[in-house]
This record gives sequence, C-alpha cells and structure tokens, in this order.
Amino acid sequence: MLHQGLLLCVLTHCQCFSAALQGTPLSATLSLVMSQCCRKIKDTVHKLASDHKDIHSSVSRVGKAIDRNFDSEICGVVSDAVWDSREKQQQILQMAIVEHLYQQGMLSVAEELCQESTLNVDLDFKQPFLELNRILEALHEQDLGPALEWAVSHRQRLLELNSSLEFKLHRMHFIRLLAGGPEKQLEALSYARHFQPFARLHQREIQVMMGSLVYLRLGLEKSPYCHLLDNSHWAEICETFTRDACSLLGLSVESPLSVSFASGCVALPVLMNIKAVIEQRQCTGVWSHKDELPIEIELGMKCWYHSVFACPILRQQTSDSNPPIKLICGHVISRDALNKLINGGKLKCPYCPMEQNPADGKRIIF
Repeated sequence: MLHQGLLLCVLTHCQCFSAALQGTPLSATLSLVMSQCCRKIKDTVHKLASDHKDIHSSVSRVGKAIDRNFDSEICGVVSDAVWDSREKQQQILQMAIVEHLYQQGMLSVAEELCQESTLNVDLDFKQPFLELNRILEALHEQDLGPALEWAVSHRQRLLELNSSLEFKLHRMHFIRLLAGGPEKQLEALSYARHFQPFARLHQREIQVMMGSLVYLRLGLEKSPYCHLLDNSHWAEICETFTRDACSLLGLSVESPLSVSFASGCVALPVLMNIKAVIEQRQCTGVWSHKDELPIEIELGMKCWYHSVFACPILRQQTSDSNPPIKLICGHVISRDALNKLINGGKLKCPYCPMEQNPADGKRIIF
C-alpha cells in the first residue's frame, strides 16, 4: 500500500511538472491531488524518521550494554606466566578448534584451517572423526547399513561397555520392515532371528515387536503399537551411536572446545572479580600455578568428569603424588596427612581412637 501511494505521488508530480513546462495552470483536481500527495509524502517521511529513531535508540542501548558488561582487556584475566609461551598457546587453541570442526563434521573447514595455519594433523587423529561423521550422515538419511556394519565389527568391545547399540539398530531395521506393510511380513519374520543374541537382556522389547505383527494387515499406524513408528527413534539411535562410538574410540561426546567455552562463560565473571581484588590488594603472587585456579568455581554436575577426593585433615585435593589412603578403621585421609600424624612409629586415626601401623594403610582409587 505504501509503495502504491508513492507511485501515485510520482505520477501526479510528473503530470504537474509537464503542465508547468507547457505554461498551463493546474486544474482544481490536480491541485487537490498534488496537495494530498504532498501530505502523504510528508506523513511517510515523518513515520520513517520516527521508526528509525526508535531503532537507533535500541541499537545504541545494545552497544552501551556490551561496553558495560565486557572488559576490553579480557585477556588480562589470566596471567601470561600461566602459559609456556605465546606460540604454545596459539598451537593449543588451533588444535582445539580443528578437533571441534572435525567432531562437528565440518571436515573441509578443518582441512582449510590446517593448511592456512601450517598445523600438521596426523591421519590417525582424523580417522575416528571421519568414520564417525560418515556413519552419522548415513543415520540422518535413515540409512542403517554403515552403523550396523560398524556395530557388528565392534560387537565384543560394545558388549564390554554394556552397550545396547547393536540391538537398537536391529530393532530399527525391523521397524522399517513393519512400516512396509503386509508385503514385508515374511522378510520381517526372517530378520527377527537377529534378536536371538539379545533375547535375555531385551526380552520385553522383542515381545512388543513380535506382538505388533498381529496388526500388520490392519495398519500399524492405527494400532496400539503406533509408537514404534515415531520419528523420535531416529534421534535416539543417533544419540546412542554417538555416545557409544565416542566411548569406544576414546573421544568425548562433546568437543573439548565447546565444553571449555561453556565453562569459561560461567567462570569468567568470577575470575574478573578475583583479578580486581588481586590488583586492589596488590597480592599478585596468589595465582601462580598453571594447573589450578586461585579459588574453586562451581560449574555444575554437567562438567563433572571424574571423582575428586579432598583430604579432610589438610583440606587439599589428592593427586598422584599425594593419593588417598584408607586406614584399617575405614577412614580415608591423604598420604601427606598420614605422614604428619605418625608419632613414634604409630598412627592414631584423627576420627576414632584406633591406633594402627602406618604401613597397614592402603591406597585407594576412586
């Protein structure tokens, strides 16, 4: 409507301009139309200016919010002494980005980055990601062949992980045959022999699939077994394959870069406050270790990847050089705490009155 009004104004203006060139006075109709067009143009320009003013005000507020909430020298949160060298820091970052790109299936982008950054990545490092993405692409296209072939070839190792991946892939193929209707009934019954190795662990699911055959001629989508045709099963099989394959290949389900980025978003405000306190109190030597932060930062259960034990005596986290030791009485302390509590060749538990030989303490692994 706005464009039509402007077009009408332009045409009217052309008529008026042509009349002016010929020296003829404007008629009353043209004068009225001209005044209406001028009024419409003025209102349109005023509306555009008002809308632009509102948009400009919102955009300027966004810019001010960014300047207010982000530190321009954010790199100063971490001391340079934490890193071995600037070149080492850059190489670690490049490698993390390349691994993330491989894990996300952006293989061509990763190759281009390796070429431009002169980063040498071994084929052994690429191979697991290439295989993983090839199978996932097939699953997204609802092609079970590559995934089934991979699961059968790694059957023993998957069983050691208590994985149900192979059974779920066979179940998915069986369901696809059921979706084909009565014409696929004999083929589905023949394929059911693949369930035999999983009968003990997945008896209930196998019974459900066998029961669905009764409704095959009536239409599975209108039966009590219609949930078998739900497309959510494909998302589930992709998730199961990714989790089990990554575990088998020694890869993390989420890329280290994405986990580090998410953790950094949580930790950064706290670290910025600590930096301000350190500078204010002039105690720059507080944070000098490369493998730990000056304070504990809670990242949530999602970022817990291993068990952590802190010595209740020394209030320190145990490590390979200072492991947790289980005493005869059942209490656990660190080795450093045990050595400090030895008196006259005997050790008295700090939590109970039992005396014991320090040599009887056993190292435990969580």
